[in-house]
Amino acid sequence: MIQKDIKIRNKKAKFNYELLEFFDAGIKLQGTEIKSIRMGKASIAESFCEVKNGEVFIVNMHIDEYGWGTFNNHKIRRDRKLLLNKSEINKLEKNTQEQGNTIVPTLLYINDKGLAKVRIALAKGKKLYDKRNTIKEKDLKRDLQRIQKNF
Repeated sequence: MIQKDIKIRNKKAKFNYELLEFFDAGIKLQGTEIKSIRMGKASIAESFCEVKNGEVFIVNMHIDEYGWGTFNNHKIRRDRKLLLNKSEINKLEKNTQEQGNTIVPTLLYINDKGLAKVRIALAKGKKLYDKRNTIKEKDLKRDLQRIQKNF
């Protein structure tokens, strides 16, 4: 069944990385991949992006096989090319050469025109104490909301 609003999130990205800058990119897909995405059968939880030869690819993105596909079905995990401007690619390439920076997909969605887009972020890895601080802040915020709800 095709879903109306597709937004597949990478929930671990905010926890594991400090997200610095966001870019929206199109994805070069094969025939049955868009049908699987429209059914919500995709995951970007374990995926990452890398720059090769002046092009950006999303690696390890999981898109299930289309249920009614035949021998023309796509591979479940393969490198998929992201469609970005040359200036954006150059900016990403320059920033990823710095130590500790990487490109992480944060959201896979279908836009108003019916095209699959992915929101990628230039990110810097968090240290363990930063992750603990994030958990602590989240707990404090939740406790404050509980107290405000009771009064």
